[in-house]
Amino acid sequence: MSFASTPRRYVIWSIFTGVALVIIVKLLFLQVFNDQYKILAQDIAITKKVIYPPRGVIYDRRGKVMLYNQVVYDLMVTAYEVPDNIDTMMLCNALGIDTTEYKKLFHRASVKNGPRRKSVMIEQLTPEQTARLQENMYAFPGFELSERYIRTYPDPHAALILGYIGEISPSKLKEQRYASYRQGDYLGINGLEYTYEEVLRGQRGIHFLERDNFNRPTEPYRKGALDTPAIAGKSLELYLDAELQAYGEQLMANKIGSVVAIDPKTGGILAMVSSPSYDPNLLRGRHRSKNFARLELDATKPLYNRAIKGEYQPGSAMKPMTALVALDAGVITPSFGFPCMGGYYNCGRRIGCTHSGGGHAANLRLALANSCNAYFVHILRLLVDSKKFGSVKKGVQRWHDYYSDFGFGHPTGVDLPYERGGLLPDSSYYNNMYRGNWNSCNMLFVGMGQGEVALTPVQLANSMCIIANKGYYYTPHLVKSIGGNPKDTILRKYHVKHKVTNIPDTVYNIVALGMQDVVERGTGRVAILPGVSVCAKTGTVENKAIVDGQVVKMKDHSVFVAFAPREDPKIAIAVIVENAGFGATWAGPVASLMMEKYLTDSIATNRKHLETRLYNANLINPYVYTIDAAQRLKDRLRWETRMERTRMSDSLQHAQDSIRIKRWFKKTYGI
Repeated sequence: MSFASTPRRYVIWSIFTGVALVIIVKLLFLQVFNDQYKILAQDIAITKKVIYPPRGVIYDRRGKVMLYNQVVYDLMVTAYEVPDNIDTMMLCNALGIDTTEYKKLFHRASVKNGPRRKSVMIEQLTPEQTARLQENMYAFPGFELSERYIRTYPDPHAALILGYIGEISPSKLKEQRYASYRQGDYLGINGLEYTYEEVLRGQRGIHFLERDNFNRPTEPYRKGALDTPAIAGKSLELYLDAELQAYGEQLMANKIGSVVAIDPKTGGILAMVSSPSYDPNLLRGRHRSKNFARLELDATKPLYNRAIKGEYQPGSAMKPMTALVALDAGVITPSFGFPCMGGYYNCGRRIGCTHSGGGHAANLRLALANSCNAYFVHILRLLVDSKKFGSVKKGVQRWHDYYSDFGFGHPTGVDLPYERGGLLPDSSYYNNMYRGNWNSCNMLFVGMGQGEVALTPVQLANSMCIIANKGYYYTPHLVKSIGGNPKDTILRKYHVKHKVTNIPDTVYNIVALGMQDVVERGTGRVAILPGVSVCAKTGTVENKAIVDGQVVKMKDHSVFVAFAPREDPKIAIAVIVENAGFGATWAGPVASLMMEKYLTDSIATNRKHLETRLYNANLINPYVYTIDAAQRLKDRLRWETRMERTRMSDSLQHAQDSIRIKRWFKKTYGI
């Protein structure tokens, strides 16, 4: 062997030895130190199970559970992993279905997310189905039982407040805010479930389980050392009084409208009724979609939260705010009177008043007590035409600024989604409306709460908080604490005191006394409560609808706003009952009974007749809502037609659904 060949041999030997060492070290790292790759390599023997945490429980102000969780199981399938020779009959017997139904469900699940991804085949199995499957799961490769929680409502109340959950849609999965979600996850769709989704949902966990040769999970891999525990969602404690909420819904049964009651000192919402409503348990479980479609077609719109979305002309319920602004601007004094003899004629046309005898508007308090239209139309004109503002356009803008400060014309910020802001006109609005050529006579109806103004019930209730508090309010909100912490950063914005335009306390006192006169000697006597100084204002709002392209005058809306007691306010309330007539006839009794219930926890015997009258009343106008229903049916059928074009494989199912919808509609509405 030559000297030159010896180093070459060592070089070659060193290369092979080095490569072998690298491979050994890499294998050692993969098999001993890195469990992630080990799990992937042993996927046949180890299965990964996602653990969904229970969502946070929701309690009312007294600790009563309004919404909690119930454990259920879904049957999941990964179509690619299901062998051709699977015992279909055995699986069908365990599920209690026939083979035709099995093929339909299997096909739908495999198409939904693709054959290689896990999909829900049957949602919310019955306890019997779950028990039979758990015994024989090893015989069904590709199938899996997934444990999750569904929301359960012990009482059928507050549906639009609590909201509901549903499976996340493919479109939402593409949004950045839902980056941590995956197909099959559930999220809040509406109500508090939507607003507080991040704190209610908790955090998913992952468990690694070993499987035996029959593909059955046996025990935690490495005794659970690699498992990630699921973290339950945080609970919510509400200001809402569940008993008061249920009482309000009972009073508003068979009526269209809304009730909002607020604690003026905190902004906490004590009750929020939108009528008609629905049993929240309908939107849970496997029949959720079918029930949702039925509720969506209902012409009375039970899914529509009128408390935050309904925009109504407030009528005379806005007169206290008009008085506040006129007093603060100095255009009137408390002793200012108007010689109303049954109407207002100063703009060349008559605006009628409910009183014709002289003296009912001799001063501000009398005008409030008697709800004199002429008085408040006139003081609005005095305000916007005041020389101190320079022109009517600047006067209207100043009026707009006052009312915007009161929370009108924009959402209040309540912790529920999709709130609307109403309508509050400014100078630009009237410039567009009248092409720049207008004066105070063009907007005089606003002074009596009609014309170009619209408010939501929550805005009206908040305006009562402002008067009760003599110039401040807290943003109306439902949640008092998160996870037992009332100072959670999410709630910080609801603890900010909002000071409105610097109106002196003396002005608020004058208006409050006038509102007390409304109850004690004016149009709101129905709200008299023994030993309680109630301040209120009635409202009767003209109501018009477009039917077959023509404007038709309908029955007036009944409106009532109030707070009590005057000296130490504990509740502020706004009630609207659609197509019902005078404010004191229907909205007034609802408001007074709810205030009495909250303040005294009972109803006096001599006022029980008001309860009975409200319980037995049905104020839903079938003609109005049947016409609306017909239009909604047309919209629904148009939507179904579009869906058929994009989902031809389900065309037969859509046709069957359409027939069922038509039959249900004919049975329900007779059209």
